Amino acid sequence: MNTKVWKVDKYVDNLENNPQVVDAANFLRDNEVVALPTETVYGLGGNATSDVAVAKIFAAKGRPSDNPLIIHIAEKKQLSTFVAEVPDKAEVLMEAFWPGPLTIIFKKKEGVLAESATAGLETVAVRMPDHPVALALLKSCGLPIAAPSANSSGKPSPTNAQHVLDDLNGKIAGVIDGGATGIGVESTVIDCTEAIPVILRPGGVTKEQLKAVIGEVRVDAALTDEAARPKAPGMKYQHYAPNAPLFMVSGTTQFLQSLVEEKRTAGLRVGVLTTEEQVDVLEADVVLACGKRAELETVATALYDTLRKFNLEQVDIIFSEVFPNEGVGNAIMNRLQKAAGNKLIAE
Repeated sequence: MNTKVWKVDKYVDNLENNPQVVDAANFLRDNEVVALPTETVYGLGGNATSDVAVAKIFAAKGRPSDNPLIIHIAEKKQLSTFVAEVPDKAEVLMEAFWPGPLTIIFKKKEGVLAESATAGLETVAVRMPDHPVALALLKSCGLPIAAPSANSSGKPSPTNAQHVLDDLNGKIAGVIDGGATGIGVESTVIDCTEAIPVILRPGGVTKEQLKAVIGEVRVDAALTDEAARPKAPGMKYQHYAPNAPLFMVSGTTQFLQSLVEEKRTAGLRVGVLTTEEQVDVLEADVVLACGKRAELETVATALYDTLRKFNLEQVDIIFSEVFPNEGVGNAIMNRLQKAAGNKLIAE
């Protein structure tokens, strides 16, 4: 299969009728899969009402079929076609954060979406992306689009079109190159089918922001329970992993440096994931700055791209500093923990 690339400038007017967008939309209507930019990461889109299209998503990614997909829409009125009820708190959240990096879980209507898109669950995860190209594509095709991240399952998510091609070239029908994404980590997932909404995945909208809008929210214990059946994407299996084993390191700079020296003495090529504040302090075979520690949003934006760069450097082992578990730091640490398979070395 030849993977077609459509280059689309997100700043152009009337994107919905852009010939490149219309062509990609026709592919989606024909039940092909197309990678598209969003404000979080690139998604791998397919017609959420078609078992054929959804099967192509799972096949291209090599994704386990018990992992549900997020359904992307362009307009709130689309919810009525496949969502059974919209709780009051969900309405408030949509008003505050849609379009944006927030996925809301609703009870679904049976018989509308492909059963494989929701992994047989009675619920469905939905979001409205805050990206002009994604919204134009969704409006142009007129379909709810199932779209997990457009990467090989388990690998770092793609934040530009080249990342998509590195993983999926020849496996998917096409990719819309809309430039680099902004936020860099996936959406927050919140379950609004419970009386007290439950965060199932931290992401671009923080717990603090959610509480400010709807009051009490809980964090699901299943975030740390690998045996639990996932109600949302990203809750199960190792994700985001670079080729080399990744270890999180909690401790002083001197402690991290001692780990590097130990492995280099053993003949390994060692990589270190750090921040701009530390990049000139640490010594290793490859030291990469992943944003600024003083501005955690920049760490989130750069995280997946940095993990992919270690693959190009062909390191044998990677040590990463850890980050505060607050605000967007929750999302960063969630992704690092999954990338490392929870491997932590504490001083």
